[in-house]
Amino acid sequence: MKRIVLGVQYDGNSWRGWQKQPSGDTVQDVLERALKQFTNQAVHTTCAGRTDAGVHGLEQVVHFDTELIRTPYSWVNGVNAFLPSSVAVQWAKELDCDPVSPEAFHSRFSARARTYHYVLHNNKIRSPLWGGRAGWVFRELNLEKMQAGAAYLLGEHDFSAFRAAECQAKSPVKHMYSIDIRQHGDMFIFTLKASAFLHHMVRNIVGSLVFVGTGKREPEWMHELLEAKDRSLAAPTFMPDGLYLAHIEYDPVWQLPQQKQILLPGFLSFLPAD
Repeated sequence: MKRIVLGVQYDGNSWRGWQKQPSGDTVQDVLERALKQFTNQAVHTTCAGRTDAGVHGLEQVVHFDTELIRTPYSWVNGVNAFLPSSVAVQWAKELDCDPVSPEAFHSRFSARARTYHYVLHNNKIRSPLWGGRAGWVFRELNLEKMQAGAAYLLGEHDFSAFRAAECQAKSPVKHMYSIDIRQHGDMFIFTLKASAFLHHMVRNIVGSLVFVGTGKREPEWMHELLEAKDRSLAAPTFMPDGLYLAHIEYDPVWQLPQQKQILLPGFLSFLPAD
């Protein structure tokens, strides 16, 4: 039995999130249909982190088990032949490991950290060119205040204030390794790296930082939210349009052919994957 690992990229606007649904219009649904067409076998996939409807995947990591023998080139191009234009396998890696062993690679449980980008358009007038690609705020944002507010979130904390009610995570305690906020003209890019993220955690953090950036709240408010652990006190969940799952970090021992740099749609310069 082989464990195959895939790096998958997708446009979230076309799908109702990652996880399979009866409607059949999710990324997992369409990927498993393509795998079945390519292999003539039913294939069950496991991903590193589920994404919601409208959220994009720059490099989602997926694994599945099979006895079939195919080259990485074949897994990539063969599966892509059955995928729509909004989803594509970017790379494949075959691992020789016992799937039932606790030491076996697992796309979710072997992950050391996750990185997300959130792209935000800050202009008095909305742009139809950024629809579905970036969030939008018409009030002027202050970069320095948002950076100051984000600093309170670094380290290990209980992130209950930024956790969706339907979140199924066993614990709200996560380690935030870094939050980088950059401004490129009227575009802001938030890059968050953590051990793991709660449901809607990135969008809830961005929404609260926008409150800080527009002057509705002071930077210290972010610390108060952490201490209160009350979701109702934080800002509303921000729109999914600008959210991108960018990178999943694993032990180098697995030698996954992951991307070293990530190009966000609409930007000429590369951003680091993590």
